[in-house]
Amino acid sequence: MWSRIIRRRACMTLRNPSTAAARNQVQRRTLIAAPKPGDGPLMERRPDRELPSITGFRWSRTLPIFFALIAGASVAIFNYQKLSSPVVASTLYALRTNARARAYLGDEIYFRHSIPWIGGEMNQLRGRINIRFAVKGTRGTAVMRFTSFRPTPRGLFETTEWSLETPDGKKIDLLDGHDPFKAQPAFPMDEEEREDAVRGFRQQLK
Repeated sequence: MWSRIIRRRACMTLRNPSTAAARNQVQRRTLIAAPKPGDGPLMERRPDRELPSITGFRWSRTLPIFFALIAGASVAIFNYQKLSSPVVASTLYALRTNARARAYLGDEIYFRHSIPWIGGEMNQLRGRINIRFAVKGTRGTAVMRFTSFRPTPRGLFETTEWSLETPDGKKIDLLDGHDPFKAQPAFPMDEEEREDAVRGFRQQLK
């Protein structure tokens, strides 16, 4: 049986040699060259268009730029967090109302730079504040330093330094024995006020 099948295929191959050659021949298609820079827009889509050559991409050039952008953005975010804190706002307001600061800086006391840089540490959770930033007025410029700490987790902040440092190195102490940032303890409530407070809290829960 197998011999008959082989004989038939051999006869067919001998009768039609062009068909066998066509089967063995590899089909080739001519491709159109890929567009080059400056050729203009492609007006039609063709399946036989050649793909453009891919140039090698070097990570060694782009990774340092990427990390530099990430570091710069992180520093800007942390600086904005310090700038928008109530500590900076309160110290700047106290600086405007202080007689010694106004005598040296003058009026219109504000940040020296349009994008202020708040240097130092501001960790209210651990009770450590040590910041500095440049200020200016109508008479001069200086660097304000503010240092405060909390001795106990439930204690109040105590200011240890609040001063102005002039460009020539002179230091102006703004505390002068009085701490304008010290929180005053609340007055104790009597029995009626305590009962009213507890009653109002229970009504809110209902």
